[in-house]
Amino acid sequence: MDASAPPSYRRYSTRHGQAPASNELPPYSRRTRHSLAQPVQVARREPTEHVYKINDGKIVLKINSSAKSSKALPTFFEKEHITGQLEIAAGKGDSIQSIVITITGRVLTGSSSDDCFVFLNHVLPVWSKIQDLPRIPSDSEGTTGTKLQGDCVWPLSIALPRTVEVPTGSGESRFCRLPETFLERQTQVSVQYDFTLHISRGKLRSDSQIKTAFGYVPSIRPGPSSLLRHLRTSKGVRFPTPRLILRAGKFCGQCHVVLSIAQPLSFTRGTVIPCCLTIEGTDAADLDSLCRPSTIAVTLRRRVRFYNKTTYARSDVAWNETVEDVGSASWWPSRTVQSNTYTRELEGEIQLPKDLRPSSDMGHFSISYSVALNPFEAAGFQPDSGATLVSEPVEIATMHARGPRATPFAPPSYDNCAVNGRHADTHFQASVHGQIMVA
Repeated sequence: MDASAPPSYRRYSTRHGQAPASNELPPYSRRTRHSLAQPVQVARREPTEHVYKINDGKIVLKINSSAKSSKALPTFFEKEHITGQLEIAAGKGDSIQSIVITITGRVLTGSSSDDCFVFLNHVLPVWSKIQDLPRIPSDSEGTTGTKLQGDCVWPLSIALPRTVEVPTGSGESRFCRLPETFLERQTQVSVQYDFTLHISRGKLRSDSQIKTAFGYVPSIRPGPSSLLRHLRTSKGVRFPTPRLILRAGKFCGQCHVVLSIAQPLSFTRGTVIPCCLTIEGTDAADLDSLCRPSTIAVTLRRRVRFYNKTTYARSDVAWNETVEDVGSASWWPSRTVQSNTYTRELEGEIQLPKDLRPSSDMGHFSISYSVALNPFEAAGFQPDSGATLVSEPVEIATMHARGPRATPFAPPSYDNCAVNGRHADTHFQASVHGQIMVA
């Protein structure tokens, strides 16, 4: 056998292990952007069961959730009930006085008890020896009296509220959507949810408790898109999209910059924020320098703000915040608007990570986003100010808007853009001079 010859492969089988009659490759259908834009029917995943056992297995708590595995924390989406089952093997009799489930949501800003704001405290009585107190219905005969006996089982179905009432600091209150679970090493604040099962016994017996943190994901959906944006998404073509125009004004003494963002200003994580950039000037060389990808700094900026009353004695300075850029735009020459000697037209997208935390505002805690146009990083150019040139608040949602899903339009060479990376200028310059620049 010739060592240089390619290895042989088993032929593609059709049915009953038979090979095709010809040596031609089987036909494949081409996947287009249009086909990728169509809604995909995804089978609903079966709930994951989490099992917690104490007292040598005599007390078993089972919780069903949307987590990917039983080893992960239970995870619940807005409108989902916390379902499961509580099993207690009481034998001939148990000294249990009461069984209570408590679900809490807290904003934590430190290690002390004062560094905590409880925005959710839902108490659910399961059983009590006092028959006049509320009980969860059970088919087990041992739960009907004043003492648990035999194998006792309670089905659980707990609805989480979609909103909670929180104080505003001015003596009033307002209703806020429950925030998503939040925990990051570099951020001092966190949002935590806990599920606690507490079993109380007599004075001479120790109580029992099962406690587990769980994840919560709010259902935030962008508003309906405009007709043109809907056509752009469903047809996979570049219709001009209605957009919010942000004028940065005069820049570097000679150039004017206009940043445009697609409307409505609500975008689902895992998708993109479409942008357009127009740079006007009287010097073509200056325009060439400013429209390189490495010089344009349009970013998605996240601001996490929280209140920590133990940090400072004065309440007016007790607010803390961290600001960071969590995404940057990639750019290419516009395919819908032609550039000329004094104008450069660029299109871009900010890719949103799938695990980006959604926008949230709980009074004591908030996560907000904005698209920011920062000073250009062109060699030899000094911006009039080191501050952000222009910015616009945007909302980050967790659910896709109704209708076809948005399709990224970035050219293939820009699809794998790192979140905070910069593209090499060589590909972009060749594209600019070859397509849109007019001498």
